[in-house]
Order: sequence, then C-alpha cells, then structure tokens
Amino acid sequence: MPSLSHMSPNLIYKPSLYICLISHINIPTNTHTHTPTHLSKYHTTPPPPPPLLRTPFKFNHCMAARLLAHEVADLCLGKPPLKSLSVSATVRHALTALKSTDDTHISVWSCNHNNHSISYQDCRCVGKICMVDIICYLCKDDNIMSPTTTLDSPVSVLLSPDSNVVTHVDPATCLVEAIDLIINGAQNLIVPITRRTTINSKRKQTLPKESSIAPTTHTGGIEFCWLTQEDVIRFLLNSIALFSPTAAYSVNSLGIIDSDLLTVNYHSPASTALDSITTALADQTSVAVVDDDGILIGEISPFTLSFCDETAAAAIATLSAGDLMAYIDCGGPPEDIIKLVETRLKQRDLKGMLESFSVYSSEINVNSKMCATLLSSSDDEMLNSPVSVKSGRFSRSSSYSARITRMAEAIVCYPGSSLVAVMIQAIAHRVSYVWVIEEDCSVVGIVRFSSMLEVFREHLESMMN
Repeated sequence: MPSLSHMSPNLIYKPSLYICLISHINIPTNTHTHTPTHLSKYHTTPPPPPPLLRTPFKFNHCMAARLLAHEVADLCLGKPPLKSLSVSATVRHALTALKSTDDTHISVWSCNHNNHSISYQDCRCVGKICMVDIICYLCKDDNIMSPTTTLDSPVSVLLSPDSNVVTHVDPATCLVEAIDLIINGAQNLIVPITRRTTINSKRKQTLPKESSIAPTTHTGGIEFCWLTQEDVIRFLLNSIALFSPTAAYSVNSLGIIDSDLLTVNYHSPASTALDSITTALADQTSVAVVDDDGILIGEISPFTLSFCDETAAAAIATLSAGDLMAYIDCGGPPEDIIKLVETRLKQRDLKGMLESFSVYSSEINVNSKMCATLLSSSDDEMLNSPVSVKSGRFSRSSSYSARITRMAEAIVCYPGSSLVAVMIQAIAHRVSYVWVIEEDCSVVGIVRFSSMLEVFREHLESMMN
C-alpha cells in the first residue's frame, strides 16, 4: 500500500477533527473505581466527565449545522483572481498566454477584459483551456502536417462542447448546491469576488498592453475566481469526523470504484491513446499504461502533460506509450528519446513539427551544459547569479521543480482502502483520481473526486433530514 508518511500533518490533524473524534469516546458517567487513599479527602467520587464528552450527538449536530451553513464565498478566501482570454483570440494567443503563467488552465470569456468598462452581465466565462488541449489539437490528422497554420485557428476550437464544465454561481450559493453542480458535471464554479488589496492592480500594470491575457476585472472592481473539485474535497476533509463512520468505509464497500477505464498498452503507439487522453482531460482522470496481462505500469496523465509545451505533440505522434511516459516525466526527456523523436519525424516527413522540435532539442542541450556548469562550479558568485536554467519543457514556469515532483508513476490504492485515506492520497498528489489495483498490481478501477462527493452529498442529505 502506498505510504502516507510523507504527507503534511496539517492534512491529517485538525483541532476540530480531534475534538469530534474524542467526542465519540464512550466514557461512563457512573464509574465505581477505587479512589486512592491520599485523594479521598479531596474527592470521594470520580469527577464527572466534561459535558462535551457526554453529549457527542448535540456537538456533532451543531458542527453539522455549521458545515451546512457555509457558502461558496467561504471557500474563495485566498483564491487568486482568474486570468482571462477572449473567445476571439487564436490558439497561438492561448499558447503564449499559457507559457506566460504558472496556471495550468486559463479561463475563456465572451468579452475582452482589456476593455475596462465591461459589466458583469455583459461578459461570461464560456470555458477553459490548458496546454493539453493545444497538444491534442496539434496531433490531429488534419493539423499534424502544418502546426504553424493550425495555431492561427480560433481558440473556440479548443473549448469543450459541454457548457456545464464552467458554471457561474452566486457567492451566497450554499455548499450543498455547489456539490450538486459538480456531481452534475461542473468542473469549475465561477464566483465573483471583490478586489481586496492593491496587489492585483499592481500585477495588472506588469502585463503588456498588447497582451491577449488579462485579469477578469469588471466595473465596480468585481473580479472572479473559480472553485474546483479539489477545493471542495479539501474543505470537507477539514470536517471529516462529521462523516463518520462513512469516511472509514472502504471504497469497495461504498461502490465508488469505476471499472470503465481508459487504458493503452505499454508497447502501443502513443498516438493510439490520443482520443483517450482527450477524454481523460475532459473527465479529469488519466490513461493507464498496462502490459499484456493488465498490470498497471504507469499512466499518461493530462495533469503531468499540462506542464509540457506544444512540442510534446511530436512525442505523441512518434513514440510508444512507454516512451511517452519517459518523455513527460518530471526529470525531463532522456537524450536518446529526444533523438528518437527527431529521427521518426524525419522518417514521416513532418517538416513543420521537426523544425519546432529541433529548436526545442537545441535548447535542451544548451541548458543541460549550463546546468552542469552551475553544479560543478564552487564559485558562490556564479551560483547566486540570476541565470535561469530552463529547458523548453520547463520554460512555462521557473518554479517547476519546486511545485511539481510527480512522475509518470500512477497513484494507487486497494479496494479495501478507506475513503478518507484515498482522499488524502489524491489531495497530496494534486490529482482528482486514484487508481485501484489488486495485490498483483492488476488495475481494477479508478476512484474519482466526483464519486467521493456523491457519497458526501448523500451523508449531508441525511444530516439535513
């Protein structure tokens, strides 16, 4: 079973959780124990237990009422305002915007936020995009021969046809309603927030005037943030004792293991998994890489792939699923894999992809030499210099290595794993799913955040009744 020992204790210990747990301790109110002689003159009978320990039901009822009273605005505290892209932008604009931010996704709006006189009623978020959308779009048969021309397509071609993926909600929307929206297909809840400090305005001034990306600022200083499934799961985890004993039940007994999986054979061409990668991105899951016996070897995760750049399309078009795992691994693609991609691009006469990938591979070589020089140097002045060592793959974020430590290794649990343990695993690894395997490592299913929320929603329903 995967170890949870490396996780932050803040994910497990919460004062409210501790109090709720001890409230279930069965302490008798009438204890007939022997009183030590030296205490007999002070206490002829044992002191009664604190009222909290004698009334766990009333305490839990109070805590449940407080949980149910929360609104989505409570979950937005500390959330940064969204960066936006106009629906009139091109795929090239989206690519530039994604490379200029640390965010994995950018919201797409029906208006242009560079126009500062926009009212909330005249502008709506119509979807979201990430680097995986662009990579998969470049890999399509109609686009693979001319990637440069493809980038001039409207950004709307990347948007999901499901309009419920992003849903506008009022800040006063209750927690239960928000969970219902997510269960019914919403992945991001768009919530208006009021500008609280001048930090955001300073940040706006750093953006170039001609930039296609802009803060989601409307008249009256209203901005927007979005809530994800992970935000809601984290919030519920802080009150996990209220869901006792359900949270301690196994994922198998709760019936939330989904056996409808997206898989690809380790030796199969990665291009055969293109539709599965697109589906996994839409469903916020992943593609399992298995051997001939169904043993889970790893995964092709849209989450990991979103930290690559557009040249990953060349890797998908030319590599096997197993080699693609090595390519998108957080350590960076091995040199032999890079050469293999270049060779196969030449064999297939994919000149457009080869041109951009050659620039990428040359950057890899240059930065590898710079990195080796920095590591071998004992000159403090050189080590402290502001030289940025970033390959093309890492160029999206200078803090990549600090924020992303995941590899293509899959996060797994067993059918007997408890719901709360699987929750903590997923949150610790910043994924919205966990693979379920047997003792022989054969994959049997997947547990998603949306399935967990269905369980909690049913429990909340019983609280309300």
